[in-house]
Amino acid sequence: MRALHVITGLGVGGAEQQLRLLLRHLPVRCDVVTLTNPGAVAEGLRADGVRVRDLGMRSNRDLGAVPRLARLIRRGSYDLVHTHLYRACVYGRIAARLAGTTVVSTEHSLGRAEIEGRPLTRPTRELYLRTERLGAATVAVSDTVAGRLRDWGVPAARIHTVPNGVDVAAFRFDSAQRDATRALLGLPDAAFVVGGVGRLVPGKRFDLLIRAVAALPGAWLVLAGDGPEAGALRALAARLGVAGRVRFLGECGTSGAAPGIPAVLSAVDTFVSASREESFGLAVVEALAAGLPVVYAACPAIEDLPAGRAPGATRIGSGAGEDDPTDELTAALRHRMESGARRLPPPPAVDHYDIRLSSRRLMDVYAQAVDITAVPPTERAQS
Repeated sequence: MRALHVITGLGVGGAEQQLRLLLRHLPVRCDVVTLTNPGAVAEGLRADGVRVRDLGMRSNRDLGAVPRLARLIRRGSYDLVHTHLYRACVYGRIAARLAGTTVVSTEHSLGRAEIEGRPLTRPTRELYLRTERLGAATVAVSDTVAGRLRDWGVPAARIHTVPNGVDVAAFRFDSAQRDATRALLGLPDAAFVVGGVGRLVPGKRFDLLIRAVAALPGAWLVLAGDGPEAGALRALAARLGVAGRVRFLGECGTSGAAPGIPAVLSAVDTFVSASREESFGLAVVEALAAGLPVVYAACPAIEDLPAGRAPGATRIGSGAGEDDPTDELTAALRHRMESGARRLPPPPAVDHYDIRLSSRRLMDVYAQAVDITAVPPTERAQS
């Protein structure tokens, strides 16, 4: 089988990084096309030996991207097209249909009222649903997202849950790496250090972490990620008098300047995900794989599993203070701080999200999609 993955952009983000990790484990010849922004993840894919092309899409209304992509699909003689993220799903499904190629799409970031961090409008949903019918299957990264797709009206038979995956071994705690990373970041050996990872955008609520650490003398904070809120968060840390105890690392793992995410997680004592809403919660699973206690506000990766699969994870914001759980977060961190830093065994949830399992689940979707679309529509209607 030969597959073409089409994605909206290849800057540093969860879906983009997940695609790179997935391609390392899929037993399929894969190329990648990005509609725009061939950023750091494109460089990483090329380093992995993956062919990456930039379609050069100029705007959301660059309709010429559709025939360009259709021609590329035909020339490549691909057995399957797999699209990722909203714009690529819309344009990619149409292009694949024009090229006569089977298409599967993954929904990475669908919230109750947002999609990929932007407000979810009726026209956005209608366009998504009209093009969704052109595909053979839609993959949800969690049962939560699958439920949202069903609520939209996507037929249940077309939805397949393939959770995001983690390279478990890459996040295994290493005490030597901890010491080296703390020295690199200027963190005291004995300090209690809180960690946060993700795009610096309002929905991630990293301001809550800064406020909580400001209320805990002696606590430090490490934020890995970049985004439009970076300046405001730095200003907040300065205003609260904790700029010296907060490390802003920017995008990690894309150059030699900043440590990778596994190294960051080795250096901290507790991980916090204060996002108001998530489609999966990959950073939480990575933190659990590193043996960290976790405090989170929303994480389908944990919430979709039976109770008890993620000991060491504490949820906040589910009660009366849901809109602003700063006090609850501060109390949870104070408890962790007073209890003393310690690593935990990776919980059963981590094994459930091993990237090798995710790749096998996706191959099952591929096989079914290609088999279904190989049957003429009249025969499918009779079966």
